[in-house]
Amino acid sequence: MRKEFSSAIEELASEDDSIIFITGDLGYNALENLQAKMGKRFINAGVAEQNMIGVAAGFAHKGYKVFCYSIAPFIVYRCLEQFRNDVCFNNLPVFLVGNGGGYGYGIMGSSHHTIEDLACLSGQQNAQVWVPAFSDEVEPVIRQIVSDGRPAYLRLGAGKTTPEGSYETGSFKVIHQGVSPEITVFALGPIANNVLSALALSPELSEKVTVITALHFPLHITEELAQLIRKAPAILVAEEHIATGGLAQQLSVPLLEKGIFPTAFKSLKAEGYPNSRYGSQSYHQKLSGLDPDSILSHIGQLMVTA
Repeated sequence: MRKEFSSAIEELASEDDSIIFITGDLGYNALENLQAKMGKRFINAGVAEQNMIGVAAGFAHKGYKVFCYSIAPFIVYRCLEQFRNDVCFNNLPVFLVGNGGGYGYGIMGSSHHTIEDLACLSGQQNAQVWVPAFSDEVEPVIRQIVSDGRPAYLRLGAGKTTPEGSYETGSFKVIHQGVSPEITVFALGPIANNVLSALALSPELSEKVTVITALHFPLHITEELAQLIRKAPAILVAEEHIATGGLAQQLSVPLLEKGIFPTAFKSLKAEGYPNSRYGSQSYHQKLSGLDPDSILSHIGQLMVTA
């Protein structure tokens, strides 16, 4: 999604002189077009994320809209206090952009993984968290972030394009509807691609599943979406995030508030490092049961127990 992000920012910057882009010394071989296009509005703050957010807050206080870019673990964890105190409490238009969410940086290990970011950021005052599942969602999400003009975090990964017939409702997007659904699968970000790959392995099972992505937080369940869930009340949640503060946990409260009581509930989440080893993103997804084969197996098990 980094290419789509760079193109969208380039277009926005040409339309709006108040857009500023700050990088934490990352984005080489990807963001040079922005540097050429934006000139002095493109700033390399160096490996100094805390300072980068303070600078961004200063610009935002003067009326600018500021994107702060780094790989996800650096933009989330290194400057959490500055984002909380300088940006969120003051409701300033500073937008964190983290590339390679979840296990995206694979073999580089836990220091480069981001599996607790929702827990850290989605509860911050005035902030919104955006987790696109598909590459073509990046531009409209960025435009919405700028339009809202409030603190935001955008988690980028690697995704295909949105399936035909998908539609948004509340903070969710319905991307697949089986003809006789019994199970509702909620997916976070690009894990939705694994869910769709799983269903492609079993067309018969695919007819019994509704698939929904969570596009942004805080979560809002519309009555339209509530009706879909009630028709398929066995729920599976798949996310490349730990259990605490993740999609499954945050989804539970609005479901109960809507009077939706699942007949069965299964949470597939990032399991950390159960064997104390590092590998590729797909390796960690498999260990966590988030690969297509495992997801298909869990859907089948849920069908039996529902």
